[in-house]
Amino acid sequence: MRDVAIVSFAQLPIQSAYEDRNEIELVAPVICEAVDGAGIDRRAIDFTCSGSCDYLIGRPFSFVAAVDGIGAWPPIEESHLEMDGAWAVYEAWIRLQHGDIDSALVYAFGQASLGRLNEVLIQQLDPYYLAPLGPDHVSLAALQAQALMDAKRCDESMMAAVVSRNRKAGLSNPFAQIREEISEAAYGVAPHHIGPLRAPDCAPVSDGAAAMVLMAGDRARALCENPVWIRGMDHRVDAHHLGMRTLTELPSLKAAARKANLDASRVELAELHSSFSYQEILLKTALGLGDNTEINPSGGPLCGDPTMVTGLTRIGEAAQRLMRGDAKYGLAHAASGPCLQQNLICTLEVD
Repeated sequence: MRDVAIVSFAQLPIQSAYEDRNEIELVAPVICEAVDGAGIDRRAIDFTCSGSCDYLIGRPFSFVAAVDGIGAWPPIEESHLEMDGAWAVYEAWIRLQHGDIDSALVYAFGQASLGRLNEVLIQQLDPYYLAPLGPDHVSLAALQAQALMDAKRCDESMMAAVVSRNRKAGLSNPFAQIREEISEAAYGVAPHHIGPLRAPDCAPVSDGAAAMVLMAGDRARALCENPVWIRGMDHRVDAHHLGMRTLTELPSLKAAARKANLDASRVELAELHSSFSYQEILLKTALGLGDNTEINPSGGPLCGDPTMVTGLTRIGEAAQRLMRGDAKYGLAHAASGPCLQQNLICTLEVD
């Protein structure tokens, strides 16, 4: 496999709504910051890949409009996924493995505030049996949380600890949407949203954008003092119909971790795409992460969850901490679909 590294990352502060910005105004600042951070000219970018969802934003071809944020010159070779930006990183990483390019720009944006997220995400469900019933994503997450509780693998005190720790970590993250600490006692009196999930158990609806520059081999070493190498990357999908899955197990996650060559015993920090508190518990167990692993030092999605950007942000947050010397080996996880149906694992390391 060809060595590929993350050399720069940029993101907008996560907000409940960016009402005064269109697609171009969301992506242009982060693209400029990521390219400038990589120390290269725009003409040195060989490939551009983006992730977003027109259906989420409610404007047809919004992903095409966003390309204007890159600039009209020079011409670019571009690809787009109707998916979280983490999957755009995966496509760019695969393309870099081909050897015909040496650099790639990845970006993602999302404005969930423009629609009704609980109605939009219903469209991910089986169109014949589940979607007509209209279960929103929070209700399905509550079913999974209850299944985990019934299996004695999760309880309210564990979820309270997750919420409290993530909120505390978010205080030091200038990009977090929620920067308000909550004690485990305060969690215990918070109202239930959809039982057993309380309001703090659920990530907020968020808008945001992020961008990243990837470089191969010697180019990464020449441009970046401390490049973060992608040692492995893979994504897998569980059965579409929830009735065919055991909600307390994540075979797709375990398969992706194996293919990404994850060594759980070495992981010093992990950024997990856990939009609900119980998901962090489930993911940590399924990945075999120990208590020595720092989970979501950024505060994670519970402090800000811009749909279509959260997974890319997990990779970027983990990479930035490795660049700063907080750790030498880490992982980033991205998810999509109901009840963690799709899972992507990215293992990261610095020399």
